[in-house]
Amino acid sequence: MRIECAEPINASNFTGKQKGNTIVGYFIFCAHSTVWKVLFGKVADSLEKGTEHEDEYMISEKDLLVNKFISVPKDMGTFNCGAFVAGIVRGVLDGAGFPAVVTAHFVPMEGLQRPRTTILIKFAEEVLQREARLG
Repeated sequence: MRIECAEPINASNFTGKQKGNTIVGYFIFCAHSTVWKVLFGKVADSLEKGTEHEDEYMISEKDLLVNKFISVPKDMGTFNCGAFVAGIVRGVLDGAGFPAVVTAHFVPMEGLQRPRTTILIKFAEEVLQREARLG
């Protein structure tokens, strides 16, 4: 399957600190919008850039489809089926030449019965070095 990301990235697309247009930012925005639309029929609920670590981004979804219809056995604790989606995001980024550690986490939200799922993306050092050279 071929997915094209036609929407340009700019500072208004992010919550948090973002310094102008970046290649990394473009691919994160692509995962948040275009890839998410292909997988779930809509853009993800939010996209944030880490404020403590420059190499981290978070894609959050209040009610991630893969968590909605799967019951996790009690002996698996807080296993998040969003790990499957994190693997897809990692594959998209890795295939584009942006290796990253991508994990899924539950984040409790006030006023919501179920916690939201946050896909945490932490880029490899080589990606940041390449971005700095090109930036």
